[in-house]
Amino acid sequence: MNLNSPTLPDLGRELCQRIDESLLRSIEFDSGCPERLREAIQYCLLAPGKRLRPQLVLFAAEACGGSVESALPAAVAVEMIHAYSLVHDDLPAMDDDDLRRGRPTCHKQFDEATAILVGDALLARAFEVLATEIQPAERAARCCAELARAAGANELVGGQADDLDQSVNEHSIERLEFIHRRKTGALFRASLRLGAIVAEANSRELAALDLYGQHLGLAFQVVDDLLDVSGSESEVGKRLGKDADHGKVTYPSVLGQEASRRRAEVLIDQACQAIEGFGSSVAPLRELALFVRRRKN
Repeated sequence: MNLNSPTLPDLGRELCQRIDESLLRSIEFDSGCPERLREAIQYCLLAPGKRLRPQLVLFAAEACGGSVESALPAAVAVEMIHAYSLVHDDLPAMDDDDLRRGRPTCHKQFDEATAILVGDALLARAFEVLATEIQPAERAARCCAELARAAGANELVGGQADDLDQSVNEHSIERLEFIHRRKTGALFRASLRLGAIVAEANSRELAALDLYGQHLGLAFQVVDDLLDVSGSESEVGKRLGKDADHGKVTYPSVLGQEASRRRAEVLIDQACQAIEGFGSSVAPLRELALFVRRRKN
């Protein structure tokens, strides 16, 4: 499959279909999984979405000379981690959201206990997929370590903990980006690194993709914060204005809306510059960065 030929919208639809088919196959649990839990897992994992992170895995693999097929297990694992984090983030004890992707959140559609268990199941299944479907075993182990690091206490979970910490009254761009390099950016970087690892990328390629992911992850969060104050709830698919209601520090609250938009532009430009050395093979990654800049949900 050549990822450099179709336009990104067409490519995104094609890839999302393949990703969704792989996600569905990955949760064909045996009879030991209770039916209500199975239903809730499918509800959350296959909820309408951009599948941005798994697409990053596949684009990175292709950019480094690998194949979509070989990278699909890593793409599935990343989306499972992302879905689990959303389910847990939405819980009343965390961000307390009742709407996600235009639908009731898991704990609203089912109940809090089921939502917790859905997250637990997806977290475990992600590593099972990597361990059993990536070959050879040494590469599978490297992928497991990469994703575990990104999803753990120093990165995604630690960023979420800091984001929830109301005892810190520091409203600075430095602290804000320290949080979001981990809460949002870690999984972007891991997606790209997993694709590169599966494709046996060299150290130069891995470093360039990692830098691209750092900039893109922050840009995504800047745009997300802007949408929370100026987006359309019907397009975004979740309640808006909640960050201000919860007293959270955001890019608009620190920089203002116009400076935040400029910050997003700079970060997107830096992301594209980071991968210039690849040539035409990273055209989908450049287009994806531009999509992040103009996204409305």
